[in-house]
Amino acid sequence: MSMFPTLDISATGMHVQTVRLNTIASNMANVDSISSNSDETYRSKQPVFKTIMNEETGRPQGGVMIDDIVESEAPAIMEYSPNHPMANEDGYIYRPNVNVVEEMANMMDASRTYETNIEVMNTTKQLLLKTIQLGQ
Repeated sequence: MSMFPTLDISATGMHVQTVRLNTIASNMANVDSISSNSDETYRSKQPVFKTIMNEETGRPQGGVMIDDIVESEAPAIMEYSPNHPMANEDGYIYRPNVNVVEEMANMMDASRTYETNIEVMNTTKQLLLKTIQLGQ
């Protein structure tokens, strides 16, 4: 059995976690954005992962990929602030539906998953080197 598919699986795992971390960074960067109506307010985004399938057999091939990046359906946070320059005619401003605590937990999970994939790659590399040394 070849060890190279293991490297491919880890590489795809690292790629999707990088996209996940970038999405989290975008959510965190927009946490303080304000709008005067709900439709223009930034919405939290999350990547959706999908297993890579073998086209011939229809079975999982190993690895993951990004299927889509979806916006949260949760409503924007409406805040009464009649003196704010962006307040609507009723005195409300709208804040994004980004939950900072949830985003931090997602960031820690994505970071640890990325690190785990690096460890898998390093272990696989060591096993391949030991296998080559056996042949000498």
